[in-house]
Amino acid sequence: MYKGKGFQKYAKPFVLKSIFISILVLLYVFCLPKKLFTKPTSTVIVSEKNELLGALIADDGQWRFPHENKVPEKFKTCVVQFEDAYFYKHPGFNPISIFKAVSQNIEAGKVQRGGSTITQQVIRLSRNNQSRTYFEKIIEIILATRLEIRHSKDEILAFWTSNAPFGGNVVGLNAASWRYFNRKATELSWAEAATLAVLPNAPNLIYPGKNKQQLLRKRNRLLKKLLLEKKIDSLTYQLSILEKIPDKPYPLPQIAPHLLQKVNQQKKGQFVQTTIDKNLQQQANDIVQQHYNQLSKNGIHNLAVLVLNVKTRKVLAYVGNSPTSKKNQKDVDVIDKPRSTGSILKPFLYAAMLDNGELLPNALVADVPTNFGSYHPENFDKTYAGAVSAKLALSKSLNVPTVSMLQQFGLEKFHHYLQQLQLKDIKKSANHYGLTLALGGAESNLWDLSKTYASMASTINHYSENSSRYFTNEFCEPTFYAEKKVDFGTKTSQKTIFDAASCYLTFESLKEVNRPDAEENWDFFDSSKQIAWKTGTSFGFRDAWAIGATKDFVVGVWVGNADGEGRPGLVGVQTAAPILFDVFDKLPNSAWFEKPFDEMTEVEICTKSGFRATQICEEKKSIFIQNSGLKTAPCPFHVLVNLDVSEQYQVNTSCESFANIKQKSWFVLPPLMAYYYKEKNPFYKSLPDFRKDCISDENNAMKFLYPSEKTTIFLPKDFEGKTNELILKVAHSNKNATLFWYLNSTFLGTTNELHQMAIVPKVGLHTISVTDNFGSEIRQTIIIK
Repeated sequence: MYKGKGFQKYAKPFVLKSIFISILVLLYVFCLPKKLFTKPTSTVIVSEKNELLGALIADDGQWRFPHENKVPEKFKTCVVQFEDAYFYKHPGFNPISIFKAVSQNIEAGKVQRGGSTITQQVIRLSRNNQSRTYFEKIIEIILATRLEIRHSKDEILAFWTSNAPFGGNVVGLNAASWRYFNRKATELSWAEAATLAVLPNAPNLIYPGKNKQQLLRKRNRLLKKLLLEKKIDSLTYQLSILEKIPDKPYPLPQIAPHLLQKVNQQKKGQFVQTTIDKNLQQQANDIVQQHYNQLSKNGIHNLAVLVLNVKTRKVLAYVGNSPTSKKNQKDVDVIDKPRSTGSILKPFLYAAMLDNGELLPNALVADVPTNFGSYHPENFDKTYAGAVSAKLALSKSLNVPTVSMLQQFGLEKFHHYLQQLQLKDIKKSANHYGLTLALGGAESNLWDLSKTYASMASTINHYSENSSRYFTNEFCEPTFYAEKKVDFGTKTSQKTIFDAASCYLTFESLKEVNRPDAEENWDFFDSSKQIAWKTGTSFGFRDAWAIGATKDFVVGVWVGNADGEGRPGLVGVQTAAPILFDVFDKLPNSAWFEKPFDEMTEVEICTKSGFRATQICEEKKSIFIQNSGLKTAPCPFHVLVNLDVSEQYQVNTSCESFANIKQKSWFVLPPLMAYYYKEKNPFYKSLPDFRKDCISDENNAMKFLYPSEKTTIFLPKDFEGKTNELILKVAHSNKNATLFWYLNSTFLGTTNELHQMAIVPKVGLHTISVTDNFGSEIRQTIIIK
């Protein structure tokens, strides 16, 4: 009983001591915050080669770059020699330095020297520079020893380097290096590294631009110490002390400011390596500057350029806007903003029709005045060719053939293709856009359009490089983050959206577009680059586009005003295309795309019509078409006609013996197409007339040129108040026909050869009827207002 009480008597203090010690140990273990520094940092972007492109100041107004794990060797040597020569030997504090500091402070009667190690300074920085008291110093020592246990010496030095003050609102070595020497810290000379090493000792007293002589003396003393410690040789020392102290801070580079803002929205306060090629970015900036100087004279203030690598889908250059004024919205990033597309979607319709087996590149399509209900599209130059090949309609960006092709293909079907392409600004139904969908009735943005051209180019590349296989995620998003690798998906035998042949034939057509400044024979020069490119101009001259693709690169250009103001001359080929080719001139040459033979078939086509040749096509040639093109109709424009021996007249057995009838193939266009076609094709031959002694079963076709279908017409008055005449026009397949004109059953007169009739009808509803001398009749209803 006595022994038990004695044991309890001595055990109780032991337990209390153990608990107390355990609490102290726990407090020591957890005394250091998990994250030492929580202040906001600058968003910093660098190029693919780690060259600084730009930075945004931190939210607290400091230039504080994100934490860097590595400290450049020169600066490491300088700062250790200046701040803490025994840094790599002490456990977080230096007793000798503390003893000297206390002695000097007691002798002076005030705090003159801190005796802090770099580790203690890191703790002090993390605690927001608490007031200097002995109690605070004890806390710093405790936390410093804990920091030494948690981190290596180099990690501790990296904390100090990233968070030490360097004068003004500059925090951290990397920000200081750029602000004071306009270069990254790894490129500093010994003199520059020494200059920065002495700044944190008194950052508010001396820094570039303030007390230069004091700064110079401190730097040189450190260089002298480096010489004595044999860290540098005498020659390096002599050259270093000759270097000047910088006069004032440099502005940080702003090479890709709009990309910086975009990155800041996604990765604020981080150090981000982008995919940007700094040299190309600067060249693109210079090109934009040059063109902006000219365009701004015409009140055109904004433009954007995007360059993509087709094979990696990485962004190589990103110019979000021109260097215009704040008034003209220079800070708006136009690249991802929806704008009216103009003609820039036409290649997608062309590719879709090829892919669907509803078109051949050489096939003739109608280019004649046409009304689609109340919609009356016109070509840019207000002229018509009658009939043009589909690929020429694309390369010349003709509006009327495009709308005819869209109506033939189907509005809903084309809209579905655009949805598959993930053009995110085309949000509404097909009926909302109507047939204007291919002419600028919809909106899209430079990012989505450029990525689609890149995906089409990549489809051809991948098909050729992977044994005629596609990738499931071919039409993917590009990236401007260096660490992100674009995932093209897995290989498949099935196309993603467009097959390789349709993409190839589309680019073949776009390659034939004439370059600006009437360089119509540019493709004959050896130094030229083969580029598939397309321009677009929106209604009202508000947006000008140019996008070009090669095997390796896509360049997209938009020009206009951010506020939507239209300007005369704001046309794609005049304003955007020159920028496009200036940028391509800075890119390496690319070989042309390989022909995807496994997706193509060699067939004979009719030379004149471009359709698959029939037996009666007199001129044929062999070309490779997409496999789906085998579904297209044979040539509809060649007919067999019976001629007399002289081939001047059509005949039949009513007027000529069978033995004297010569049968011949003849290229015949419908009358409206023929009317315009022969104006630009003088070698086009209309069908010969029937010989007068023959009983003709000829179908004499005629059609209104103007007005076409039911339409409303406004007749203006001249300066004398007289109402202008309305000119009626009709095309007839028989040049010898006589036409009889009527307005509301009232006879107006007759015409021969040139069938035009001038009338001045009253306001209201009228019926125009025309009868030829063969008994055929056409009618048209018009409304006069």
